[in-house]
Amino acid sequence: MNENIYDKNIIEFVTVGVEFCSFIEQANETSRNAFTDTAIKILPLLYLKATLLPNCESRTDLSVEHFVTESIYEYIRSSISRIFGEHDSYLEVFQTDMQYSETPIIANISEDISDIYQDIKDFISIYSLGNEEATQEALVYCKENFISYWGQKLVNVLRALHNLHFSQNEDENDNVINYQNGNKHDFLTQQQNIWREEMDLDEWNKWNE
Repeated sequence: MNENIYDKNIIEFVTVGVEFCSFIEQANETSRNAFTDTAIKILPLLYLKATLLPNCESRTDLSVEHFVTESIYEYIRSSISRIFGEHDSYLEVFQTDMQYSETPIIANISEDISDIYQDIKDFISIYSLGNEEATQEALVYCKENFISYWGQKLVNVLRALHNLHFSQNEDENDNVINYQNGNKHDFLTQQQNIWREEMDLDEWNKWNE
């Protein structure tokens, strides 16, 4: 028995991974604000748990099984894309290709999150089968991909989500302030009309000189 498979850090990573995948799979039932609010909380936790995964070495020639098909991936991607609409795209600022590019590199929130989902879902699906050798290989694959691929995607998309989330909050605050100011203006106008009705015209004109 390989004790590493039941390591506390692996179990915690799987736990967070299950929550993350469940959240992503229900994306089409979520509003943009709610999705963003949850994503900026669970993604940092997923990143933290991934950094704590033990270092393992491949011990067999087993290939890692993939559970996320192309159709599942596209369903997840399109669901998230619909949530964000025109806000799905963002400028990438951390890619090695940028030094060779004369134009900005565009990334998509929906694609980045779908890529993360794919690796996490594959790993937790294999882990749930209870096959220790397969889990060992999946762990090696997942950790290597975290370092070289989806870990960077996670921090990239988190930056975009952070900006979008707090921009939304500022817009909402502006709307509240404008609404309150509008109500205040209406209240003053109403009061002036009442006062004008109670005063005679000469007194009103004198009051406003």
